[in-house]
Amino acid sequence: MSQQTAPRGGAAWALVITSVAGFMAALDNLVVTTALPSLRKDLGGALDDLEWTVSAYTLTFAVLLMFGAALGDRFGRRRLFQVGITIFTGASAAAAMAPGIGSLIAARAVQGVGAAVMMPLTLTLLTAAVPAAKRGMAYGIWGAVNGLAVASGPLIGGSLTEHISWHWIFWLNVPLGVALLPLARLRLAESYGAAARLDLPGTLLASGGLFGIVYGLVRGPADGWTSPLVLTGLFAGSALLAAFVLHGTRAKNPMLPMRLFRSRAFSGINAASLLMFLGMFGSIFLLSQYMQGVLGYSPTQAGLRMLPWTGMPMLVAPIAGILSDRIGGRPVVATGLFFQAAGLGYLAVVATTDASYAAQLPGLIISGIGMALFFAPASNLVMSSVRASEQGIASGANNALREVGGALGIAIMSSIFSAQGGYESGQAFVDGLRPALVTGAGVVALAGVAALVIPRRRAAAGRAEVAEAGTSPSPVLETASR
Repeated sequence: MSQQTAPRGGAAWALVITSVAGFMAALDNLVVTTALPSLRKDLGGALDDLEWTVSAYTLTFAVLLMFGAALGDRFGRRRLFQVGITIFTGASAAAAMAPGIGSLIAARAVQGVGAAVMMPLTLTLLTAAVPAAKRGMAYGIWGAVNGLAVASGPLIGGSLTEHISWHWIFWLNVPLGVALLPLARLRLAESYGAAARLDLPGTLLASGGLFGIVYGLVRGPADGWTSPLVLTGLFAGSALLAAFVLHGTRAKNPMLPMRLFRSRAFSGINAASLLMFLGMFGSIFLLSQYMQGVLGYSPTQAGLRMLPWTGMPMLVAPIAGILSDRIGGRPVVATGLFFQAAGLGYLAVVATTDASYAAQLPGLIISGIGMALFFAPASNLVMSSVRASEQGIASGANNALREVGGALGIAIMSSIFSAQGGYESGQAFVDGLRPALVTGAGVVALAGVAALVIPRRRAAAGRAEVAEAGTSPSPVLETASR
């Protein structure tokens, strides 16, 4: 069953529906972090329980992303998109009404399942609805909304908790989900991936491997990196993922064909995405605490002061999408990553116990521009690096790597922070923050180097056209794109 679409509501409706759905899924990554004190007061629970209100979502989301994409390819992307929205919305209502910390953690895990089904399908549905010549701008808007959701999660969570109640962190998703369901049914076209049965061995290997690694990364800072469960998760997860890679090279119809990574475009953008999210997530996690715990801002005040960073995608990402249509995504993505690395490095230099907002502002603006330049072209590069029938699983793989990168970033930068500083005083926090931010800047700079591996526009476009036609590339194209 090849990819099939029927005209329905057009590109504008597809952009609105997929952007709102992506916003919901991305927002819930970090929206709970600033509400943890209120959750502990109302629901009780130890520190580990509170951490699981964040980790349960991250874990199921990252583990099931590729499986969700594969289900959409097999049974219909619009159909599974609606299933994902339904699960996510129902779990959000359950989280809002949770009577105890255990039921909240369970609801958060189910939320992650819904997001894992919904999120990778947003890009494939959007790609199917938007003409190729306008996809850069569409990806720009989609990327701006998703980038804003990730970065503003602590602000929204803190504001709702401070001024209304922590319950509204989750109630916010319910009217959005209820509105999206009929719109998706009426305004989105159905599409399918390749005609193949679900790859059950590949699904089990990928899900088990990601579970082990993400579990180890999430629990490492809290339980200790030598904890038996953490070590088991990391080693067993790595072994299962190695088996998944071997399976992808030998199976007839694998969940994720390893031949995709022979493409410099696909490999380069996925490496850049993992490293970028590693640096970005870890930096936001620590900087939001720095503004509140050291500089004395409330959650709302801290979020507002980070708007030059977190809000910049809304202004710049659509422009970045248009630029990627005209000059190609490679230079835009690489420029954005180097901008963000420079911004993080600047913030590391100016961080003190009494740093003024004016001193921090240039770093926040530079980082925001860099993040905005990354999101839209990166999505375009992922989707254009594979055949149309493989875009679902390509989107799922890219999103899974981003989530693993985010979990890895928080784990690594928290460990660096703890080794060099701590929460004992403002100066101790700054002593840990600075080397962590320098590490984040270095990792994002490496992401920029990975982006430079992506072929230039002409070679990549020629290879994509040949792949779509199902023929072998010419020697010239093959040489240019490797």
